[in-house]
Amino acid sequence: MSEQEPRRVERLTEAQATALAEQAVDAVGGAMMIYRSPRHPFSMEPTRTIEVDGHPVEVRWGEISSPAVVSVGGYVFEIVETGIDLLIRPPRPRSP
Repeated sequence: MSEQEPRRVERLTEAQATALAEQAVDAVGGAMMIYRSPRHPFSMEPTRTIEVDGHPVEVRWGEISSPAVVSVGGYVFEIVETGIDLLIRPPRPRSP
């Protein structure tokens, strides 16, 4: 593959994205710690991106007006006391 060819990225299934998101949340302290310990609203690091099985996973601590979320591969999950809940799925590719 040459540098000019776009790299084909495989889409994650919902189950794969959920597993990766759960692993990332556990790696940064667990759902309870993230949910109950919001960062300061003007924190220099409101998010933390970690790599899980070769996929970048972004964890965003919540604030007063926004929930704590974790996102991977276009999927966005809300972090709640007991774990994570799916909020958004990535758009489906259009058929030719």
